[in-house]
Amino acid sequence: MKDTTLSLNERIAQRVRELRAEQELSLEELAERSGVSRSMISLIERAETSPTAVVLEKLAAAFGVVLSTLFEAPTSSAREKPSPLVRHAEQVVWKDPDTGYVRRNVSPPGFPQPFQIVEVHFPPGARVVFDNASRHRPATQQIWVLEGTIELTVGKERHKLQDGDCLAMRLDRPISFHNRTRHTARYAVVIATERFSR
Repeated sequence: MKDTTLSLNERIAQRVRELRAEQELSLEELAERSGVSRSMISLIERAETSPTAVVLEKLAAAFGVVLSTLFEAPTSSAREKPSPLVRHAEQVVWKDPDTGYVRRNVSPPGFPQPFQIVEVHFPPGARVVFDNASRHRPATQQIWVLEGTIELTVGKERHKLQDGDCLAMRLDRPISFHNRTRHTARYAVVIATERFSR
């Protein structure tokens, strides 16, 4: 598990550096656009910290990409022609150091498509809030509960989702995920942006 964490931290570091270079953003400009401090971004780019889901979402929003993009292999090391197939064993799995929630990138990495699919295991008692204030590219997502119960607050609207329920939302307001139960909730996230940078 330790080696995987180190590998993912380095992959995130490379992707953040790469995206920042592609968009010609200085550390200061990215910090201002994302709301993440310059020192934190510097630590992330050197793979000297395990960033939380909230921090990574802010960076992804500032870059105008979906969060799963930050877990992809850097362009320089990626295959020239992305495969439309990714096996279960090859899918990137990441654990948020803050809440303990686990996300699996289900969609084939780097393959041109208008959406991304992610599977999440959300532990009992976990709560995470994404403010979406720094999102520079319009995005929508759907949450489909596969197992368990989860509460979502979208702006001022609160929804209690259970097995099989699906909620669609636009990512232009704060969104809170909360598992008040004593059981892990499992759900799928389908997210799309109006235009991808890749």
